[in-house]
Amino acid sequence: MKLLKQFCTLLIVGLLVSACGAHYIENKKSKKEAPVRIANDSLAYEIIIIDPGFTAYLNAVALSEGYYNQRYLEARNRVWVTTWNQRVQNPREFRQDIYENIIAYRPTVNYGYEVNYKLFNYFLFAQRKYKMTLGGGFRADRIN
Repeated sequence: MKLLKQFCTLLIVGLLVSACGAHYIENKKSKKEAPVRIANDSLAYEIIIIDPGFTAYLNAVALSEGYYNQRYLEARNRVWVTTWNQRVQNPREFRQDIYENIIAYRPTVNYGYEVNYKLFNYFLFAQRKYKMTLGGGFRADRIN
């Protein structure tokens, strides 16, 4: 588990550090913001998101915790992680500065509500920021 935690943390941090050069339209002023920590301490699992604008998105735009149940969030995350990982493996077709690293999300692991909620919202944020869709019949541009 410790190795999984380290791998996932490095993977996500590396991915998000590479995306720091992009700007977020709704966050026109460049403010330094605290990273968002996603963790399930009982599983020794942690992701730190440092993508500029995500904290503001999470606080102002994202639907409140509890709006979606954990099962729904897990279903979305499974689809989006699969799409994300496929794009990482096709660098000629997809931007390497966005899709840099594989995300180690295992559908059989119960990461808990908070991890799934924040990962789900990061995917929504990334879809808006980078003007992309990760599929699965869900369009991020239709969420308030």
